[in-house]
Amino acid sequence: MQQIVFPEEWRQILQQYVHYYQRLDSTEKISFEKEVQTFLHEVPITGIKTKVDDLSKVLTASAAIIPVFRFPAWEYAQLTEILIYPDLFNSQYSVDGPNRNIAGMVGRGIMSGKMILSKPHLIAGFENQKDRSNVGIHEFAHLLDATDGAYDGLPEFFLQSHSFQEWKENQKQITQDIEKGISDMNPYAASSEIEFFAVASEYFFEDPQRMEQEKPELYQMMTRVYKQDLSKRWKQQWYLLFPKTKKTGRNQACPCQSGNKYKDCCINSN
Repeated sequence: MQQIVFPEEWRQILQQYVHYYQRLDSTEKISFEKEVQTFLHEVPITGIKTKVDDLSKVLTASAAIIPVFRFPAWEYAQLTEILIYPDLFNSQYSVDGPNRNIAGMVGRGIMSGKMILSKPHLIAGFENQKDRSNVGIHEFAHLLDATDGAYDGLPEFFLQSHSFQEWKENQKQITQDIEKGISDMNPYAASSEIEFFAVASEYFFEDPQRMEQEKPELYQMMTRVYKQDLSKRWKQQWYLLFPKTKKTGRNQACPCQSGNKYKDCCINSN
């Protein structure tokens, strides 16, 4: 059977935009690329009043694969199509009417099985890797939430039953902190239990070391949900990339080979 070659243009997109991919070792990168290819083969992506280019496709697939990377051959069985919109849209799925303030949505009712993503917001989620916001990961987290049969913000499929109460108590405490204005988590997490899980997932994959520091209990819960201890992994890679005797200037290229300056990339991981 002939092996399908991963397009070099796609690999460059991963290396430039997907911080998660940049942190993988060479073997894991190959696995990630295969999962991206499989996802794009199985799930159609359609542009609505916008072009679906390589950047849109690869970033959408990356947002899908990142949360389930430790679940080999995972399939989003309930997802039939992804619609890429040119900008924000409203609750009637329109980019032309009033109240256009939605960047992503998992469709229900007549839109069941479909996901909608705003193209510029999808890209922005990967461009800024420290803002704890990624609309693609957010929406795929909603699909994972529903794996147990319900959108309820409790990832029962991924947690053992004895952890359910712990999850609820932690969610309640952080929600109260958000309402008091003493939490660094996106306030949208306090809008519902469903959104709490999706926002927590964004935070976990965007800035795991900060989550571990600021919200250690939630961080440990997320490592169990996704079977990934990202903070520990990033720290281990840090010491390999940055020997104690080696100093990197703030404006020099980051040793992680992301293409960014050190001050804009891994400086906060030390």
